[in-house]
Amino acid sequence: QVQESGGGSVQAGGSLKLSCTASGYIGSTWCMGWFRQTAGGQREGVAVLGGAGSTTYSDSVKGRFTISRDNAKNTLYLQMNSLKPEDTAMYYCAARPRASCPFPAPADYDYWGQGTQVTVSS
Repeated sequence: QVQESGGGSVQAGGSLKLSCTASGYIGSTWCMGWFRQTAGGQREGVAVLGGAGSTTYSDSVKGRFTISRDNAKNTLYLQMNSLKPEDTAMYYCAARPRASCPFPAPADYDYWGQGTQVTVSS
């Protein structure tokens, strides 16, 4: 129901913008967010956007990443600046049919995309 795009390879200090487009119904007040997972690692929260517009970021990306949403396009974005090698991971978009956004709590999200790979080289 959601599909990510925009991943790729970039050098440290570079930028990427991820997109997450919903193919089915995603309410404009639903919570949506971005999570990431490294090979062999656990899925961790990156940023979430609540139904009322509130945002939460992990400490590791605060000040560098920005989450936003275009309800008219049914699309969620993640602007990633000043990328670091430790940002390398598979990035996933998630949604839950509530306005509140548990963070970081991947188990509380109902809909997931298949992920888009981000690789940052030093």
